[in-house]
Amino acid sequence: DVQLQASGGGLVQAGGSLRLSCAASGFINDDYAIGWFRQAPGKEREGISCISRSDDSTSYADSVKGRFTIFSDSAKNTVYLQMNSLKPEDTAVYYCAATRRNLILSSWRIRTNYDYWGQGTQVTVSS
Repeated sequence: DVQLQASGGGLVQAGGSLRLSCAASGFINDDYAIGWFRQAPGKEREGISCISRSDDSTSYADSVKGRFTIFSDSAKNTVYLQMNSLKPEDTAVYYCAATRRNLILSSWRIRTNYDYWGQGTQVTVSS
């Protein structure tokens, strides 16, 4: 069975950094993608970044582009989300998700394209 384990959230001051991890297990090859989503109170869950494990191509939402970096460690089957220059509006529960679908254009941002989800990890940015 595919399992995702997200970790790394916490409380940080504005301008600070955090690194989230998503450890994946159960995949027999690298033909899948990992997306990071976040959900703030009272808001929809939004896709913020995605990485293809087959070719390490990446995508970012405009709201995090230039501040967040997604990358993978194949040896550890782990995908990371490095978050720099954090803002109070980044406060949310962050989720990682996986899909074997071939994501094209902006379809990586659609939550229903993902079949596997990790538990959320809370990120709180204080002003």
